[in-house]
Formats: sequence, structure tokens, C-alpha cells
Amino acid sequence: MTNIDVSQIGGIAVITINRPARFNSLDIQTAQDLRRAGLHCARDERIRAVVIRGLPGVFCSGADLKFIRDGGDAGDLAYLTYQRLRGERRSRANYGDVFKQILEYIHSTISEIRRAPKPFIAAVDGIAAAGGFGIAMSCDLVVASERAAFEWAYSRTGLTGAESSTFMLPRLVGLRRSLELMLLNRRLPAAQARDYGLVTVVFPVDSFEEQVMALAGRLAAGPAHAFAVAKELLNQSAGMDQLDAHLDRELQELTRAANGVEFAEGLTAFFEKRQAQFTPPVASLPDHPSRREMPAILE
Repeated sequence: MTNIDVSQIGGIAVITINRPARFNSLDIQTAQDLRRAGLHCARDERIRAVVIRGLPGVFCSGADLKFIRDGGDAGDLAYLTYQRLRGERRSRANYGDVFKQILEYIHSTISEIRRAPKPFIAAVDGIAAAGGFGIAMSCDLVVASERAAFEWAYSRTGLTGAESSTFMLPRLVGLRRSLELMLLNRRLPAAQARDYGLVTVVFPVDSFEEQVMALAGRLAAGPAHAFAVAKELLNQSAGMDQLDAHLDRELQELTRAANGVEFAEGLTAFFEKRQAQFTPPVASLPDHPSRREMPAILE
């Protein structure tokens, strides 16, 4: 049973992430199916515009942390683990291995989106966080409903960022705002995300689907060859030829972080529904005037 639905209306393809029980997060099967759908839509010449969306109320929350915590898919992980001696049981995959298992498929999908000679639209109706944030940012246009929100989210569990987020953010909003979103982990509502340059347009919830399809239809009816060449030229000017190498570095650094003590604490805190404690509690630290009154900023 797949969690990725693909439909086609004329020259428009719609890829829907359909895993509501896990907030449209991506386990290995969902990531594989997303890559398969993305590859097909990117390369089928009959498809002239592609919409990526989640079910109403949520776009995508990134890699499935429950799947990560539970150790991944043993069969698919076989190529990441090894036998030290002949006949010895395979070593158990660590968190980094399981992230690598999922992210390699997501990163491949993102690479296809950027190379595709046609426009991809992220239709965000609800939360786009972590990997969902990255997938949305990699699309050519991001259309949001009024109830949409965007969040870096990686730092909540002690991770470093992946799924093109550290590549696309500075190109979309500049270095200063990228650092703000990463360090302060602000959740941006749709209108503010538009003001930052993350979102193309915001539509009302009740007309969102209709407006998205109207926009996709406009693109599908446009000059496909001219769009393809112009997209390639803009990609070149923005340094998109460096994307694949950067995705590899993101994968390397995130898998390393996933095997560290900060992610172990972040993962535990996530499932215990509490704030992660990456440092000793403030009460155990020496008193300092700078900490006596610390007003909340940029909430």
C-alpha cells in the first residue's frame, strides 16, 4: 500500500503525500514512492506542470522519527550495515544509518525537482517542517493557504538540517534571515513566510485547491520549451549545479549528528512531549547578571 498518490489532469500531475496517521512524515516506503513519483513526473514529456501537496491540514513533517527510533527497515538497510566476520549477525543500524536510508531517496527527489524542465509547485496547506520545509523550498513556486506554517524544526531534536534546506534558504531569504530561522527556530505563518520570500502567494483555505489548480493550469498552458530553458538558466545563475554536492554534505553531517548525544536527547524529548535539554539546567549554572532577566525576543 503506497502513501503517495499520483493523479493527472491534462498536462498537470498532482503528487499527494497521504500518510495522515504520521502527519505525512516519510518512512522508507513513502520516501521511495515519492522519489518514484517525482522521477516519473519530472521526465514524462506529457506532463507540463507538477503540484506536490499533502492532505488538507498538513503538508509534510519530514522524516518519520518513530521509524527512526524503531530502527528502520532491516531488509533495505542491509547495504548500509556489514558483517564483521563470516557468519556473524549483521550489526544493528544506528540512527544515522536509518536517516541515510530515508534521506537518499528524498535528496534524489529534490535533485529531480530542480533539474526538471518544467515547473513544480509546492501546495502547502498546513505545516511544512524539517524535511517538508526543505521539499517545499526546492520547488519553483510555493503556494500556501492561510493556515499554512513553515518551520526549520531540525534543531528541536539536535539535527543540522537536510533536504536542501541549508542550500535553498540563503538563496531565497538571505544569510541573516536564514540564521534567524535556524537559530531561533521560528514558526512562520503563511503571510510572514510570503514577506520573507519563502512563499509565492497565499490563498484562502476555502478556495485553496481551486486556486492551486488554476495556477498549475496556467503554467501547463504556457510555453513549455521557454519555461524549461529559462529555468535552466536561472538554476545556473543561482549556483544550482552545486546542489547535489551540497545534498551529499547535508546527508553526511545530519547522519553524524543523528549518532550524537544531542539527537539522542532530542529524540527522547520529542516522544516525551517536552523541551529537549541540550545543556545542564540553568539552575545548575553559576549566576550571572545577563541571565537574571532575559526577555523573550522574536517569538
